[in-house]
Amino acid sequence: MTWNVWWRFGPVWVARHEAIAQTLRAVDPDVVALQEVWGTRATNQVAALGAELELHAAYAGPSYPPATDVARDPRDAGVEIGIGLLSRWEITGWRVVPMPARHRAFDPVAVVATVAHPVAPLRVVMGCLEYDPAYNDDRLAQAALLAELATDPALDGPLPIVVAGDLNAPPGSPLLRPLSDVLTDAWPAGAGDPSVATAPAEAGPELLGQRIDHVYFRPGRFNHPVTVIATSTAGDPIDGITPSDHRALVCTLNF
Repeated sequence: MTWNVWWRFGPVWVARHEAIAQTLRAVDPDVVALQEVWGTRATNQVAALGAELELHAAYAGPSYPPATDVARDPRDAGVEIGIGLLSRWEITGWRVVPMPARHRAFDPVAVVATVAHPVAPLRVVMGCLEYDPAYNDDRLAQAALLAELATDPALDGPLPIVVAGDLNAPPGSPLLRPLSDVLTDAWPAGAGDPSVATAPAEAGPELLGQRIDHVYFRPGRFNHPVTVIATSTAGDPIDGITPSDHRALVCTLNF
């Protein structure tokens, strides 16, 4: 599962956090890549969700520029926007990798995680790519980095390598060619609805109504077949609260 959970944006982010937790509890995924999670020096949203759901959790940041609309709540000043992983199994590896960002005053991060799947180590590469269309060169370079990380022979093993995140580009975009050239898009591989949209309502015209959140994979060293046996989205309103401005993407891989 991959889900951009919209940081602390909107007027009811505390209530949204509860709706996010309820959604995750209902879906009951094995592994969840999260984007736009909040993080402070003391704690972070991934750790909070992990404690509530009894899942292993890890966090890295920043992944986006600091939020600028903090006048409504000074408590948001200095709160980072990051990425994270929740896992049913122990997270035994966590490598944080700076991504190229020529137009930013900081280095956003990607992560290569190792999860102690009962069969063998499961590698998960995560990122949240540049969102500003004026900086598409960065978005393309960041997609290329994720592809490079995912195809590193050092990650090879019996299980597939998974890439998950908010990539801020729809299927077929030239900006995702570095990934689509070397990995399989799990959504169409599992006969997912091609009209599904995960982008927020305020997305620019090139993203509005598009699936911009993605799960990719490639087979491991022994080239064992990988099939996608189910696809779905999540994130419906709960008690009138919409958990996030993005839909979550859920893909069930069989290997």
